Amino acid sequence: MIRIIFVTRVALLCLSTACAETKVRPNVLLLCVDDLRPELACYGVEYIKSPNIDRLATRSRVFNRHYVQAPICGASRFAMLIGRYGPSDNKALFRRAEGLDTNSPDYSPSLPALFRSNGYTTVAVGKVSHHPGGMGGQRWTDASVIEMPESWSRQPFEAREWLDPLGFMHGLAEGEIRGPQLQTMDVFQSYDGPDTVYPDGVTTEIALKELEELSKNEEPFFLAVGWLRPHLPFGAPARYVDLYEVEELPEIPYPAKPDWRTTWHESGELMRYNRWGKDPRVDLDFALELKRYYAASVSYADAQIGLVLERLEELGLAENTIIVLWGDHGWNLGERGIWGKHCLFEESLRSPFLISTPGIAHAGVATEHIVETVDMYPTLCDLAGIVPPYNLSGESLRYALDSPGEAQGQAFSYYGDAETLRDARFRYIEHRDGYVELYDHHSSQKESRNVASEYPEIVEKMKRELRSLSSTRWISKGAEISSK
Repeated sequence: MIRIIFVTRVALLCLSTACAETKVRPNVLLLCVDDLRPELACYGVEYIKSPNIDRLATRSRVFNRHYVQAPICGASRFAMLIGRYGPSDNKALFRRAEGLDTNSPDYSPSLPALFRSNGYTTVAVGKVSHHPGGMGGQRWTDASVIEMPESWSRQPFEAREWLDPLGFMHGLAEGEIRGPQLQTMDVFQSYDGPDTVYPDGVTTEIALKELEELSKNEEPFFLAVGWLRPHLPFGAPARYVDLYEVEELPEIPYPAKPDWRTTWHESGELMRYNRWGKDPRVDLDFALELKRYYAASVSYADAQIGLVLERLEELGLAENTIIVLWGDHGWNLGERGIWGKHCLFEESLRSPFLISTPGIAHAGVATEHIVETVDMYPTLCDLAGIVPPYNLSGESLRYALDSPGEAQGQAFSYYGDAETLRDARFRYIEHRDGYVELYDHHSSQKESRNVASEYPEIVEKMKRELRSLSSTRWISKGAEISSK
C-alpha cells in the first residue's frame, strides 16, 4: 500500500509538473506579408513609413540577409510551412495534399500540424498558405479540397463584398474583384474610407477576434495571420497614400534591362493591369507613382500588423509569445527593368524576417547571417521545445538569436528552369542547359554585371555546392523534378 501511495504521489507530481510546463509553453504569432521588400527603417531605409514593424524590430532579431526559396507566393509558403525545398509553383501545397502518403519517407507534417499534435490550437487567418480560407476548387470554396490537411484547428474566413476567396485575394475597394479581363482593374488605387474597405482590414478584424478567443484557452496557440498588400494591385485607404504625397522617393538603381542572358522577364503580371497606356520602364514619372502606391500599401499592411500587436499586449499575451514577421518574397521596383517578382535576382529573393522571443538577448540588433525561409520550421520547434521531423531542409537559428555573430551561411533558391546559390559575396545562378551567371556583391555593380568568366574557380565551387542542395528538392506525385 505504501508503495502504491508513493507511486501515485510521484504520478501526481509528474502530472502537476507537466501541467505547469504546459502553461508556460510559448504561444506563436506568425505575421505573413505578401511581396514585402526589406525597405523599412529597421532595414536602414528611411522613406517607408512602417512604425509598427520598426517597433517590433527593437525587441527582435532582425535578419538582414534572409532569402526565400522561390520568388512566387505558393512555392515560398510551401517551403515555410513544410520546412523543405520544394516545387516552384503556386499549386505546391495542393499537389502535396493530393499525393499525401504518411508512410512515405518524404512525408513530414506541416509546421502547424506538428504544433497541433503537440497540444497547440492552430489558427490561420488571411493569406497564410496561399488561398485565404485554405480551400480549393474553381472559386476556392470547395471544402472537400483542403490546401493543408490536418494543419489548422480552424481557418476562419469572411469574403464579405468580395464574394469568395478568389475575389478577396486581389480585391480593391468596395468589393471590386480581379476578373478574367484583368486590364479593366487599375494597377493602383486610393480610396477614402476605413481600413476594412480593402480585404486586409477584414483579415485584421478576424485576427483580433481570434486573439480574444485564444486568450481564454489554457492551451498555447499558434496563430498565423497573412495580409495581401503590398501585392498587386496596389490599393490602400487614402490616408496611407497621403503619407507619400510630398515624400522624395529614391531613384531606381540599375534600371536598364540586362544585355546578357538572365532570368529577366517582361513584367507580365503588372503589365496586364490597366496602366492608362503608361509603361514604367520608359516613363519615369509613372515609375515613381507606382513606387509611391507600393509604399502606401506597405504602410497600410504595417498599420494592420500594429493593431494585432497592440491587441496581443492588451490581452497580456505578449510576455509569452514568440512573434515572427516574414515576407514571402521581395519585389522588383524597376531594377533591371523588372516590375514584379518571378526572377532570381536579389530584389525578388530577399525579404524581411524578424523573430522576437521573450527575453531575447541583444534585442534590436540585426544579424548578417545568411538564412533561408526553411530555417523557420526547425527554429520554432527549437524555441517551443518540440522535436522536429528528421528530414527538414533548414536548421534552427537559435545561434543567431543568442548572438548576432559574424556573417556565415548560404541560401538556395529556385524558379522555373534555373536555381541559385547566394553566399556572403556572390550570387551564382545556373540554368537547366548549363549556362551560368555570377554576380559579385563586393563590387559596386552587384547584380548588374555577369562576372562568371572572371571567376572560373568560384563558378566551379558554387556549382558543386548548388548541386548538392538541389539534390534534396522535395519530389511528389505530379510535382516538378529538380533540373539536376
